Formats: sequence, C-alpha cells, structure tokens
Amino acid sequence: MKTIAIAIAAALIASAAYAQETPKPAEPETPAIATPDTKNPTAPVPGENSFTESQAKQRIEDKGYTEVTALTKGEDGIWTASAMKESKAFEVKLDYQGNITETAK
Repeated sequence: MKTIAIAIAAALIASAAYAQETPKPAEPETPAIATPDTKNPTAPVPGENSFTESQAKQRIEDKGYTEVTALTKGEDGIWTASAMKESKAFEVKLDYQGNITETAK
C-alpha cells in the first residue's frame, strides 16, 4: 500500500513539473497599416495592396519625393518607382502597410 502511494505521489509531481513548461515567445505583431511613429523593420512587406496607382504616387510624394516615375505594382503587391529626393535618385517601394523604403540608385 505504501509503495502505491509513493508511486502515485511521484506521478503527480512529474505531471505537475511537465505542465509548467516555458511559454513560447509572442509572435511579433505587424500592424495592418504603418503609423507615423513606427516603421516595420522588415519593410517592404509583401501582401495584397489596395492602394491605387494615384494613391501610391501621392503617398510617395507626401514623404518628400519628387519626379515619381515608372510606378508599377509587382506580383508581391509592392509598388516600385523611381524618384528624386534632395537631388538624389532613388528606387522607392511602398507596401500594403504604407511603409516606404528607398534604395539609392
């Protein structure tokens, strides 16, 4: 009888220890749209983009770019254009969240 009680107690202790596993780290949250104070570090983010061509151009121009040309939306949903800013040429990308990234040409 004493052996059975010890076995049951050991099983309960083992199961309690197993139930206390370390919680998984939370998945980073990616907002549906970018806010002025934040920028997604993985931008440009592929995804279904609902910006029209004129909206995409306007957003890019609102960030200080001029001479926005060759604006096209890729199969990944990212708008890409050539643009100027402070007399420098850039390739500019706009994703569905509103993130704008640039690469010097």
